[in-house]
Parts: sequence; C-alpha cells; structure tokens
Amino acid sequence: MTILWAEQALLADGWAKNVAITLQGDKIANIAVGAAPQGQRVGVLLPAPSNLHSHAFQRAMAGLTERRGPNPRDSFWTWRQLMYRFLDRLTPEDVQAIAAFVQMEMAEAGYAAVAEFHYLHHGPGGTPYANLAEMAARVAAAAEQTGLGLTLLPVLYEFGGCDGRSLGPGQNRFGNTPDEFALLMQGAEAALATLPTDTVLGVAPHSLRAVSVDGLGFAASLRPNAPIHMHLAEQVAEVDELLAHRGARPTEWLLANAQVDARWCLIHCTQMEPHETSGLAASGAVAGLCPITESSLGDGIFDGVSYAAQGGRWGIGSDSNIRIALSEELRTLDYSQRLRDRSRAALASADKSTGRVLFETAARGGAQAAGRDAGVIAVGKLADLVALNSTGPDMAGHQGDTTLDAYIFAGDDRMVSDLWSAGRHLVTGGRHHAHDAITAGYTATVTKLRAL
Repeated sequence: MTILWAEQALLADGWAKNVAITLQGDKIANIAVGAAPQGQRVGVLLPAPSNLHSHAFQRAMAGLTERRGPNPRDSFWTWRQLMYRFLDRLTPEDVQAIAAFVQMEMAEAGYAAVAEFHYLHHGPGGTPYANLAEMAARVAAAAEQTGLGLTLLPVLYEFGGCDGRSLGPGQNRFGNTPDEFALLMQGAEAALATLPTDTVLGVAPHSLRAVSVDGLGFAASLRPNAPIHMHLAEQVAEVDELLAHRGARPTEWLLANAQVDARWCLIHCTQMEPHETSGLAASGAVAGLCPITESSLGDGIFDGVSYAAQGGRWGIGSDSNIRIALSEELRTLDYSQRLRDRSRAALASADKSTGRVLFETAARGGAQAAGRDAGVIAVGKLADLVALNSTGPDMAGHQGDTTLDAYIFAGDDRMVSDLWSAGRHLVTGGRHHAHDAITAGYTATVTKLRAL
C-alpha cells in the first residue's frame, strides 16, 4: 500500500486541495480530501494520459528526414520512402532497444501507457522470423524493462493500395494474409503473457488503402472486445484514392460500412468534411491526434473546435516519435486551431480553461483508446498518475485550471516530477529508474544504424 499526498489534485469531479490518495496494487483504493500531509508528497497530481499512437522504431529516424528531396514540394509520401529505406536495417535487437528508449521518454514526459501501432513484423525482404511474433515480443520485452503500460496493436497490412496491388519493396516487412495474421496474433498474446495485468492486446487494420473489405472485418473479429485502431483520412492523396476505388471519402466510407463505436480509435482524421466530423463525433470513437507528427508531415489540421462542440472524444499520440513531449502535443493542437480560425482559447469551455480541457480530454480519450480503466483520478481506477513540480517560477501562485495553463503554454515536460503506471512508480525527480541503462543501449543502437 502506498499513500500519495498532493497540495492539489485534479479528481474526476474537479480540483481538490490537500488530497491523500491510497494506492493498493495497481488501483486507487481511497481518496481523502483535506487530509494532513502524509506519505509521499507532491505538488500537483493529475491523471496520467495514455499515448494512443506510436511507431516506436521511427524514433531512431529523428533528424534524418529534414533535407528536401528531388521534388521541390516534399510531402508525406517522400518521407515515407525514406522511412522504408531506414527500416530495412532494423534487427529485432535494434527494435527492442529503440522501443525501450521511446517508452522511457514517454514516462518522463508524463504518459502512463502507450498504444503501440506495431507493423514491423518480418525480416528484411519480408522473410518471416521463425516466431511470427518475434518483433511483437521485442516490444513486450521493452515494456517489461520500462514498466510502462502497454496496449499492443499488431497491424494487418495486406496491399500496397486500394487497387489491391502487391506490397512494394519497402512494405514487405509489414505484410500478412489474414491467416498469417491470426497466427501472429496468437504469438503476440503469448509474448504479453508475462507482463502485468493492465497489459492489453488489441488489433490494427492499417488503413483503408492497405486492407481489403474482408480483411477489415476479419481483423475486427479477432479481438471483438478489444481496442481497434486504424489510420484514417490523413492525406489528400489517400482521400482521392479511396474516392476513385470505393466512391466515398475515408471517414464517410468507414462510418457507413463498419460498426464504429467506442472501441475504435481513428488516427489523424485531418482530411474530413463537416458531415464526416459530425458522424465521427456521434460514433463514440476516439480521434487519435498526433499534432507534432501531423505538423512535421504537413498532414493538415484536425477540426477540433467543431468536433469538440459535438461531443467528440479525442486523445494524443506521438506517432513518428520525432519528439516525445506531452505538453507540446497539447499546445500544438490548440495553436493549430487558433491559427486556422484566427481566434484565442479555441478549445476552452465556459467553465474550464484551455489547459484543463486539453488535459482532461486527452486523459479520458487516451484511456478509452488504450482499453485502460483509467483517465481520471477516482477510486477503483488504475493508478495512472503524473505529478508536476509546483515550486518553479512558472507555477508559483497558480491554483486549479491556471496550473494546467502554465504547464502547457509556459512550461514543458521538465515540470514532470513523478509518474506512476498502474501503481508502478517509474519516474522520480523527472528521471526514469532505468534511464542510464536504457539510454546507453539506445545510443549504441543508433550509432550503429547511422553508420550504415
């Protein structure tokens, strides 16, 4: 049993002062407001969000894709070719070292868990490993090392485009038939068996351009009560391709042809018409927003203002992991809305500040997308908690909502002092307990890769 005492805490029903929270195992067992100082003392205690979308291996590409290619109008599609060339170098050992570093950085940034959208399955050239789920096992091994909560989402990837064309050279490491994918899912389940009970196995049909109609239904049926994630409506070319082959826009087609509900998380959704935004908001699904990556790749701007006004749920992911920074993801999302609409405090509500809306929504939406019983500080919920240092100059004198506003808009993730994932105390004083060993392993890996 562990007792945390916070000067102020954001509980499920709002802010409270002098809060003692008792952790029993992986859950919150008791909350006492107005309690005397006791146990471990922190400044500001918040529900720690789940990072709802990550491709861990792409972290090792940071800094390698900022030169312009031969086309003066560089885009997502030219970036993707660079990514394909890079991933062909990766061994299972590389993937484990990179994933561990990414998960450590996420914990230090304030995330309690990650939904890993895992599509790098096979060896170079597409040759399967003896264990079809070898790469999934490496992601699981990284989670065992870091302690971060894991929702593993093995990806079904069948085709190179909506016309059913074969996978290209850069995609062969992703591809599986539905039957092969079912076996891979069994292997992934076995790989997760030794991890803590908050671990979740979901499924991820990659995108409407990479899976068939039958493949989409098959993937959804494999884990009927688990999270299902998919890239959707990220790029204009993707929209045009689906219009040409299925006669509908991506979000439009999915809402009409699949039972989209609260177990779904649709990633990006930066290319939607107003009727699609309304339909997605009404479905109960989570929009998986990755503002830093979407900015980096020039994807476009999600219509957060309209979506939120219609009760839409969303969460935050770090996607390409070019930069893992929770506060910056939230700030970038809000600033994109302000720039588009030439407004201020675009996502604030009548009774909650911008920072409060951003943080609470991300925490609740991320937990839903990851299949975790978390997202709020309440008795019986998983103890996914993040503490902020309240002693710095940017936090001095702030109470309640303005604490979050200062953290997101004036501060950064260096304000994170402690992080608990399902009760596991992973970060103390801003550092993960295995920071040095994990960083050394990652540094050796990327030094080798960048010399190739």
